[in-house]
Amino acid sequence: MPNQLPYRVLKDRFANGLRLSTVEAPYLHGATVALYVRAGSRYETVATNGLSHFVEHMLFRGSARFPTSFALNLAIEDRGGTLYAETGRDYSLFQISLPPPEVPAALDILGDLFSNPQFGDIDLERSIILEEILEDLDDRGRNVNVHDLSRAEVWGRHPLGLSIIGPSRNVRRFRPQDVRRHFRHFYGARNMALCVAGRVDRASVRTAARKAFTGLPAGRRVRPMPARARLDGPHFRAVWNDSAQIQVQILFHGVPDWDPGNPALSLLLRLIDDGMSTPLHYRICDQQGLAYSVGASVEPLYDAALVEVDAACAPAKLPDLVSEVLRIVDGFRREPVTSAQLARARRRATGDLEAGFDDLGGLASFHGGGDLFFRPYTHQELLQRLSRVTVDDIRRIARRVFRPERLTVVAVGAVDRAVAGRVRRTLNGFGAS
Repeated sequence: MPNQLPYRVLKDRFANGLRLSTVEAPYLHGATVALYVRAGSRYETVATNGLSHFVEHMLFRGSARFPTSFALNLAIEDRGGTLYAETGRDYSLFQISLPPPEVPAALDILGDLFSNPQFGDIDLERSIILEEILEDLDDRGRNVNVHDLSRAEVWGRHPLGLSIIGPSRNVRRFRPQDVRRHFRHFYGARNMALCVAGRVDRASVRTAARKAFTGLPAGRRVRPMPARARLDGPHFRAVWNDSAQIQVQILFHGVPDWDPGNPALSLLLRLIDDGMSTPLHYRICDQQGLAYSVGASVEPLYDAALVEVDAACAPAKLPDLVSEVLRIVDGFRREPVTSAQLARARRRATGDLEAGFDDLGGLASFHGGGDLFFRPYTHQELLQRLSRVTVDDIRRIARRVFRPERLTVVAVGAVDRAVAGRVRRTLNGFGAS
């Protein structure tokens, strides 16, 4: 990675508390405007679960100057952009990518939307969300979304265990006053971070953003309940579903970005699964045919992380699949990797960091999304952290993370008693000397 980055990041803060990051990347030909909000399922209760997602949908219904969803989207699309939004556990995102000369117009539209939302057509939007929920239900109305079920098992009663979309019973009873109350609580300037990235300059972005968001109330910075890892595993949950394949997730509590062990964890994940020659794909798919595809990833939260192995397999293969995944990760606890393996993982990580220079959304997320919680690392800092990782660090973080008390397995599909029993025996034997 070059010592001098091809872009630069400039920070501003307005009188109402809104933080602005301008990522000047003159080598790119587009621009993106991204607004990050501390609003999501981890800020909710059982009674309010799904309200952050509901508010996200309702914001598409228009603003004072663009009073319908058609008017709002036409104003954006007429300028070559598309409004994209998503709700997660830690934050919500609203983003428009469009030609650089249209950035002031995009900021103006977003400023009006968040200063003067209409929140109209609530019953119509409710029906759309209820249709969305149906995608996660079986023919008996039970949630069979393995992602939701695994998070509920991993986090227990903590809000991180709630689903993002919420249960249909909540969605049916949300009223306009609930939406407005939630919006007022979370959508203040102090609880937001704005990022503009691409072929833009700080002066014009700052002027347009200050004008667009001057009417946004300051509000207050919301602090969620700290993450509490369940360290009493292993846990196993099987949910019956009549399907040809079993969806399975094997999860371990990891370490967050700011933890000293995080760089080693990121390289460890590449050693496990970063191409068809790494052991997860090679042994599970190529050598044993236990699944068509399998992948490992990290779900980062600002104060926690989950290491996740995700796969689908025939019901009879589930015990062998779980057993082989645990053998793979256990191998990194027991045997050191070679210097050549570590160097390869580091090269690929460096290449991905450099490829991120060309990704507008990635640049916005890297520098704007991180501002919601703490000062984000620069690319140079990330490279320095990776460069310091040793073979011993890899083994140390494997021993720290891949432990039975940090392990949860959730399977959705035709899991009979015999298959479930074999999986439980495998989990109970994991980590034995």
